[in-house]
Amino acid sequence: MRLLIMALVCGGLMVSCDRYAKHYTAEEIAENSKKVNAFLDRRFDESVARNPEFASNLGLKTGYDSWSERTDSAYFAELAFSRATLDSLKQFDIKGLDAQTKLSIRLYEESVKLSKEDSAWRKHYYSITQMGGEHNDIPSFLINIHRIDSLSDARAYLSRLSKIEHVFSQVIAQLKSREAIGVLPPKFTFPYVAEDLKAFIAGLGKTDDSNILLADFTSKINHDFIPKDEQVKMKAEAQQILSTSVKKSYEDLLAYWTELEKKQTADNGVWSLPNGADYYNYCLKRTTTTDKKADEIYETGIKEVARIQNEMRVIMKKVNFKSDSLQEFFEFVRTDPQFKYTNDAKGREEILAESNSYIHSFKKNYLDKLFDNEPHAPIVVMAVEKFREKSAGGAFYENPAEDGSRPGRFYVNLYNMNDEPRYQMEALCYHEGIPGHHMQIALAQELKDVPKFRRYDGNTAYIEGWALYSELIPKEVGLYQDPYSDFGRLSMEIFRAARLVVDVGIHSKKWTRQQAIDYFLQNTANAPGDIQKEIERYFLWPGQATGYKVGMLKILELREKSKKALGDKFDIRKFHDVVLMNGAVSLSVLEELVDNWIAETKKAK
Repeated sequence: MRLLIMALVCGGLMVSCDRYAKHYTAEEIAENSKKVNAFLDRRFDESVARNPEFASNLGLKTGYDSWSERTDSAYFAELAFSRATLDSLKQFDIKGLDAQTKLSIRLYEESVKLSKEDSAWRKHYYSITQMGGEHNDIPSFLINIHRIDSLSDARAYLSRLSKIEHVFSQVIAQLKSREAIGVLPPKFTFPYVAEDLKAFIAGLGKTDDSNILLADFTSKINHDFIPKDEQVKMKAEAQQILSTSVKKSYEDLLAYWTELEKKQTADNGVWSLPNGADYYNYCLKRTTTTDKKADEIYETGIKEVARIQNEMRVIMKKVNFKSDSLQEFFEFVRTDPQFKYTNDAKGREEILAESNSYIHSFKKNYLDKLFDNEPHAPIVVMAVEKFREKSAGGAFYENPAEDGSRPGRFYVNLYNMNDEPRYQMEALCYHEGIPGHHMQIALAQELKDVPKFRRYDGNTAYIEGWALYSELIPKEVGLYQDPYSDFGRLSMEIFRAARLVVDVGIHSKKWTRQQAIDYFLQNTANAPGDIQKEIERYFLWPGQATGYKVGMLKILELREKSKKALGDKFDIRKFHDVVLMNGAVSLSVLEELVDNWIAETKKAK
């Protein structure tokens, strides 16, 4: 899926212009734009057809019995396909297109500038870690994405099971190609992944729920459209595949992983990789969609941490905390029982119920005051599945299917309830649900009259910047009535500010893992276990954590710019429309869109 989006977007779009400018009628502009969009969509569909996993993610059943290829040849074939798309579009004059199609061109042109860098660094990212990789992604995909609505869907599931061995052979080949150039993940990664692999292997020969894919398949074929005798045969076939080829696949990966671990002795940032400094600069550019340098990002983080801590001290006074020490207050909220859910079934039910309540209450009472548009796709709150909860992050969002067959999903990790403080849940729900990720991603997928690539493309600074901004919006309409919930909002914001400091510290200033952990313990209120997971994530995803705060600060900057320029004409709903209703764009394009809106609004009577 990652390769597909990269290839589609990186193809670029070039447009020819006649020596003598032609005047186009409104009808010609509409027709030309329609042709460009139709062509782009047709090419998008052709690429989707070569990427069955992405197709399934969209709710389609194209290639439903297969997996996407994970080879260098497949990667370069998609890039070549995009270049061919570029060549075919040179016939169109940009002056003969409407505003949205011109924006599509601009977004393609931006991607072209990064395509060479994407290709040059594609072997530097860690393809298997506790944060992600086929060992966990494939079971999660089959459980959450592969629907069985017919007998042929069930056979497609069995086919996919039988082809896991082929996928894993490609995964191991990719790992070996990284090993050959000296790209190995940090030492701490290996035990996490090995433990996940061993736990999964242990269940593959069983017939109970510990064999999670057998249990999933059995439950999905238990329908009238599959005769009972056929269900029995298919379950036996699934059990056979899982206990033989799938088990062998996982055992082969574990064997290679165990040998690879012996070759890694350190926990370092990407500065230690070949051309690591250049790679990190690329990561920052790709994540933030800006030219901000590491030191500038670091200093922004230092300033933001100090500002937010001052706001926290105001809350300390409001709740009559006995000490002036912010560190003592952090320790109080980390350890006091009033801020914890019970670590049992009751506590887990409570956290899911509260999460649903926060999201749906905001939608019912505040959405139309801040937005002119809202997504049609519903959202559900779910617990992270047992097989991956130990290594997965604390919370994350999964997009809905294009055809409405699957809602947006907000996953909460209930493995260790001490890592999910009660005072943060309100802000977390706004971030992952509404008005955060679900609002933005579902609206983008539902956009009309734009090429499909714009509905599914994205960048961290925009997507996560919006989600972090979405934690602030409820504060501005009177929510976070409990001072501790407001502290939770600030504690999540300072977490993102501290990321600017620590990410640069790890990957540019050669901080150790313990230095990074100590900075968070000193400057944030998060639980030690949560902090450790986060720090490990920054080691594995260089630069990614910087996008949140950089994106939020840009959105706030543009909002203040709009307010100042428009005065009484400023409408928060219209501003949010500009930000949301063009899909995920780079921060420079977002600024141009806002500037254009300001100019148009000034002209309006």
